[in-house]
Amino acid sequence: MPWINEDLCVGCGVCVDDCPVDAIELKNDQKAFINEDECIRCGRCHDICPQEAVRHDSERIPQEVEANIEKTKGLLKHFETPQEQQAFLERMVRYFKKEQKVASLTIEKLTAIKSNPGNGTKPISPDSSG
Repeated sequence: MPWINEDLCVGCGVCVDDCPVDAIELKNDQKAFINEDECIRCGRCHDICPQEAVRHDSERIPQEVEANIEKTKGLLKHFETPQEQQAFLERMVRYFKKEQKVASLTIEKLTAIKSNPGNGTKPISPDSSG
């Protein structure tokens, strides 16, 4: 998911105007904001930004890891005994292993689609009747 580095964004609106699905808007502080639910990850905003303010999500991995750790530590306070805390931490490890497996299987399937484009992914024209 692309994101906006607000320190680099000057609010020129080029990305807003170029976004094919209107997923980018200028906030009150005149900084661009990408709506994750609307973004189709086409990369046009990244390519067109003259300030290179649109960044790749891989740059945020350390912050996302730290956010996961902080959230887990915050939840840990709800468990009183060391045994409860250890059980909770084990559940969190299982949760993230599950997320890792989901990501891995998704990548496998997307790679298969990419290798075999005719595998049920043919675009449907807007005027087809089904």
